Amino acid sequence: MAFVVLFSTMSFTVDMHFCGTALVDFSFAKPAATCGMEIADAKTSCDKPILSEKSCCSNKSVVKQGNDDLKLSIEKCSLQQLPFIANFAPAYKNLFVAAPACEKPFIEYDPPFVERDVRVLHQSFLI
Repeated sequence: MAFVVLFSTMSFTVDMHFCGTALVDFSFAKPAATCGMEIADAKTSCDKPILSEKSCCSNKSVVKQGNDDLKLSIEKCSLQQLPFIANFAPAYKNLFVAAPACEKPFIEYDPPFVERDVRVLHQSFLI
């Protein structure tokens, strides 16, 4: 249960760098490293406009938001939950109680005498 709560509340981000359609790098903790083929943005002025080509490289980030609306305490119990709680508590408590040692009243008696072996007599063996 703790495993489910941990991973349902955890958020993470995956940064990916693509060069064309090929994945070059991905990272969970920091921005992905680039391949060095990006077109540098040049400062343009109104006097000399510079036309730049579209870069073949692209960055993509995948964000998985965690669940923040956890119910941390049981403040309201409905009538449907009460029978479950009433039955669960003693059953859970009994999981940790050691079972009593079984007494074997037949330990002091000898086994019955077998006059002939019936399985050999009828040739029926358990395979």
